[in-house]
Formats: sequence, C-alpha cells, structure tokens
Amino acid sequence: MDDTVFGVLRAHSEFRDLDDAEVRALAELAQVKQCPAGGYLFRESQPRRAFGIVVRGRVQIGKGFQGAPRVLHVLGAGESYGEGSLLDDYPHSTSGLVSEDVEIVEIPRTALMELVERNPRLGGKLVMVAARVISSRLRYANHLVNRRGSGYLSGETRTEHDLLGERQLSVDLYYGVQTLRATENFPITGITIGQYPYLINALAAIKEAAAMANRDLGLLTDEVADAIIAASREIRDGKLHEQFVVDVVQGGAGTSTNMNANEVIANRAQEILGRRKGDYDAVHPNNHVNLSQSTNDVYPTALKIAANWAIEDLVRALGELKDAFHQKGTEFGHVLKMGRTQLQDAVPMTLGQEFNAFGVTIGEDMDRLREAAALIRETNMGATAIGTGINTDPRYAGVVCQRLCEVTGLELITAPDLIEATSDTGAFVQLSGILKRVAVKLSKICNDLRLLSSGPRAGLGEINLPPMQPGSSIMPGKVNPVIPEVVNMVCFQVVGNDLTITMAAEAGQLQLNVFEPVIGFNLFQSIDMLVRGAVVLRGRCVLGITANVDRLRAMVENSIGLVTALVPYIGYERSSELALEAMATGRGVFELVREKGWLPEARLAEIMTPEGMTHPRPMPMQDT
Repeated sequence: MDDTVFGVLRAHSEFRDLDDAEVRALAELAQVKQCPAGGYLFRESQPRRAFGIVVRGRVQIGKGFQGAPRVLHVLGAGESYGEGSLLDDYPHSTSGLVSEDVEIVEIPRTALMELVERNPRLGGKLVMVAARVISSRLRYANHLVNRRGSGYLSGETRTEHDLLGERQLSVDLYYGVQTLRATENFPITGITIGQYPYLINALAAIKEAAAMANRDLGLLTDEVADAIIAASREIRDGKLHEQFVVDVVQGGAGTSTNMNANEVIANRAQEILGRRKGDYDAVHPNNHVNLSQSTNDVYPTALKIAANWAIEDLVRALGELKDAFHQKGTEFGHVLKMGRTQLQDAVPMTLGQEFNAFGVTIGEDMDRLREAAALIRETNMGATAIGTGINTDPRYAGVVCQRLCEVTGLELITAPDLIEATSDTGAFVQLSGILKRVAVKLSKICNDLRLLSSGPRAGLGEINLPPMQPGSSIMPGKVNPVIPEVVNMVCFQVVGNDLTITMAAEAGQLQLNVFEPVIGFNLFQSIDMLVRGAVVLRGRCVLGITANVDRLRAMVENSIGLVTALVPYIGYERSSELALEAMATGRGVFELVREKGWLPEARLAEIMTPEGMTHPRPMPMQDT
C-alpha cells in the first residue's frame, strides 16, 4: 500500500469517524489513476463503479448529456465523487468531466462490497458517509437545476425603460427590460437559452472579445472594458446562466437573445464597478456591451462557436461508441454466422466482422462531423446590421476576429464578403445534413441490433441484448430491445429537425435570415440528443451484448448459402443443383457434397473452414 494513498484517505473530511485501521483497510483497495482533460470519470445514467478522491486537477460535475452540461460544481483537490457507490450501483445522476488533468485515488465498488461483507461495522460507517454527502449535494443541485431567474427575489424593485415605456423588475435580476418583454412575448417552447450552456458561453466569449477589440481601438476605456471582460468570464465559468431566460424560439432574428446577454453582462459589470444594477450609468447594454456589434453578426457567430464546441462532444461520444463496437468485434472475431442480403441467406461471415463494420461506419461519420465543424468557423463579426460594417472602426473586424480566436481557442476567420455571410445560412444546412447522416446510419445499426436479437426463440436470436426492463404489462417474461428503440426515436427526431432547418434557411429574405433562432434550436437539440443516444447505446446496450454461438454455428451449417463457397471448385451449375437438392431434402450442403464425392473430404473441410469462407483466398485455376 502506498503511504500517499493512506494520507489522501486519512485527510478526507468525511472519513473523520473512521479509525486508522479502517482507513488502511480502504487504502489497500485503492488505485492511483491519471486522467487527461476531456475524458469522463463517470457518465450520467451509467452504474456507479467506484468511489474516488481528487488528488490534483479539476473535474466538472454536470447535469445533462450535452457538452458543457449544466455545471453544478467543480471538484478540486481533496474532494470526492461516487459516494453513492458506498450504498449501491444505482446510476449516476450527473457526469464527471475532467476539465484539467487529474490524479485520483479510486476504490472500486466491487472491492468495497467485499470489504463491507467482511467488516459490517466499517460498512455502517461508510453508509453514514454516503448519506451525509449525498444529502448535502442533493439540496445544492436541486437549487441550481430548478431555479428560474434567481433562487430568491427580494421585494425591492427597480425601474427600467425602453422605447415602449417603463417596466418594474426585481433588483435581484441581472436581465433588464428588453429581456422581460421577450419572456412575455415568446412563451413558445418553455426551453430557455440558459439551458444551452454552449450558446451562453459563446455569447459571453463574443462580448469579451468585442470589449477587448474596442479597448484596443480606443473606443472603450480600460475601466469599462475590464468590467465587461470580467463579467463575461464569470458567465463562461458557469455563473449567471439562470439569468438567460428568453425562449429559444423567438421572433426578431435573435435580438432578444443578444439583449439578454447585453443586459446581464452590463448589470454584472455595473456591480463589479461598485454601482447598482439597472442604472447603466457606467456600463450600458447597447452603448458599451454591444458596441461595434449587431444581433445580425453576434447571433450567427454565437451559433457557430457553440456548434463547434457541441460537435466536439458528439465526436467524443461517437468515438466511445465506435470503440465499443470494435471491442465487440474483437470479442466475436471467431464466431461464425451467416451474412444476409435482402433478408435472405448470403454467405458466411463472422459476428466480429459485422460489429467491426458498425464501428467503421461510425468512424466515417466522425470524420464528416470534423469537416463540417471546419466550415462553420467562418464568422461575420464586424458586419453589424447587413454586412456593410456600419458603426464600426475599419480595423474592428480583423481585431475582433483575432481576439475571439484567443478567447475561444478556435481557429476562426472573417468571411471574405460580410454581406453574403450575414444573409447566408448554408453552413448550418450542411451541418444539419451531416447530423442527419449520423442519425440515419445510427438508426440502421439499431435496426440491425433489434433484428439480430429478435426472438428469443421464434426470431433470429443470434445475439442477446442486455435486459434493461420488463417488456410487457400483459406478457410475462417478455423483454424488449428498449435501448435501440429509443435511439431509433432520437434519430427520427434528428431527421425531422433537418427538415425544419432546411425550410428555415430557405425562408430567409434579402440581407438577413430572421429564422436563425429555430435553426439554432434544432441544431443544438439534434446534437444533444445524438450525444445522449450514443452514450446510452454504448453503456446500456453494446457493452453488454453476448453471442448465441451454438445457434449461429447451426444456422451456418444448415444454410444453403454455403454453396457459394463451393462455386470456384465445383462450378456454378453443380452448385445450383446442390442448392436445389439441399432445399428439397432439408439435408446439409457439406453432407451432400461428401456423398456425391465431388471433392476429397480433406479439401472440402478446408474450403468450409471459417477462415476459408470469410476472407479472400487463392482461387483454383479455371478450365479454358
């Protein structure tokens, strides 16, 4: 046992009631692991496998499968995760994304349960540890996830005005009058923009980069620019997302979204400068936060930045699913089965070849997604209203693009023609088309999994999907392929979203497409659902698939399709004759060939080996 492991466990505050012997018993089971940034320690909805403590680095605890899920907490050195595994293997309600390379001390749940069985007294103490931590975290998470606007509003109000008149808002709110009107005008989906963290972070990144550029050009004072930058960075760190309350589907080409960001950032910047929210004397939503900008360049740029980040999550989730299929491909590498075309017996293959093909097709879509991401890194920042750059410094477009690259870490470029770029939504249509391609192919894979597992006795019954829940309220013992089914439905939704995006892009008129909000909503919903679907399919289906080896072998041996392997040796005519006889008599191909003496038995056995029937091999010379 590493003394460092003991020290980490001993220092953990929740183990204060354990004596040194009990801590040493736990330390004997622990493993020290290194995990790079971008990976997951655990995933939402997957069974709890371990209890761990962070030694160094950072882990974001988030709710939701979408990349940049709602961040509930960031674990640092000394903090723990997976306390629920001390109780049972009930699925995680959150995900743990490594945001900075971490070193962890982790104890597998299986080892813990064996220890508890030997030492019930220690087991009782660990149950108390889990109960304390989970109770505290549930209270905090419930507050973060369920609050709308603010967890608590005082009775004090402030007055704000716009061109339509004055309105009263709580002094606790960071958004202003234009956001308030939008919440009243657009009660459409019930889904707020704050539920798409990547979009909010992209908006904040744009406002930060614009403040930098305007400061560089002498258009903002250092004091005002620094306050806007600080407020924007807080939002990118996950703060104030609950203040982004306008509906994702809204009229006005995204103006309400842009003003929601402008008002929240302006009011937070006011606070940073020691002033009251709503006064806007030092930092104004339009005059300062929105300086050198228009909704018409901010909103599409935010969609593109957010989509780039979301695509990274989808590629990662698909990569994990691809690896799972290849893992099964290796496991099933020597399991012989019949391949089928048009649902009829074709020629033999291995189950491993079939699963490897699933992995390859997913890998191809990952490449297409990366290509699509590269095409949405062209922005129209500096275009302002229609692409002419009105109300901007001639140098602004180049400076803000450079600053935005620094803030986001993306290789963004300014479009060569800003008028064209402001009205054109073709890049979104192309991305949606790739998402549809992913959905179509993923759905086809799920169709195959359902078909291959059909039965269990009256269908193909070649593979077994892990049973997830009872399948019928009337038929006892029935278990349905619910995971592939739900992923099929995800894919149907993505295909439908693509049509919406197509129609919205086509409906744009003249110098602006006002339907970008519904384009963005459907893009993010498609990516989000595909991420969730890939994670669920991998964790709750693919990794648990088993093969019915004997049934597969029996179907091969009884299949007429074996005659195809004999064509190079006995000719097409004899092979056809053999197939007809096998069909009529119900006898096996191997048996009939041996009886007719058309090939030596050793040669026949060699031809009919799995290797001989599932890969290319030297062919005999044909008579001329």
